[in-house]
Amino acid sequence: MVRSEERAFPMPLFAWLVFCVAATLEVGGDALIRKGLRGSSLAVVAVGLVTVALYGLVVNIVTWDFSKLLGVYVAVFALFSVLYGRFLLKESVPVSTWFGLMLIIVGGLVIQFGTYRSTPR
Repeated sequence: MVRSEERAFPMPLFAWLVFCVAATLEVGGDALIRKGLRGSSLAVVAVGLVTVALYGLVVNIVTWDFSKLLGVYVAVFALFSVLYGRFLLKESVPVSTWFGLMLIIVGGLVIQFGTYRSTPR
């Protein structure tokens, strides 16, 4: 019997919201850790670590199989990372990075909308 969460179906709005919050926490936490290690303080690193731990809790609210969950989330995370770097950190993002991002997003769509078959155990 195939559970409803194993069928290919559009990602519900709740999952999109969870992934956006999780990506914000992960990217923000990593940025805080990076800032703390590059001259701020260990307190900034600690806040970053707590923020990344919160990401782990939030992303796992979605009850999909772990491989599908993180496979799709990676695409959302990659998008947030590139946009964060470009618009908040004012980094110059090369065309090759935008192209790579596109490939990652296509991969996430394949994972999300591909047919999922579990083998009986």
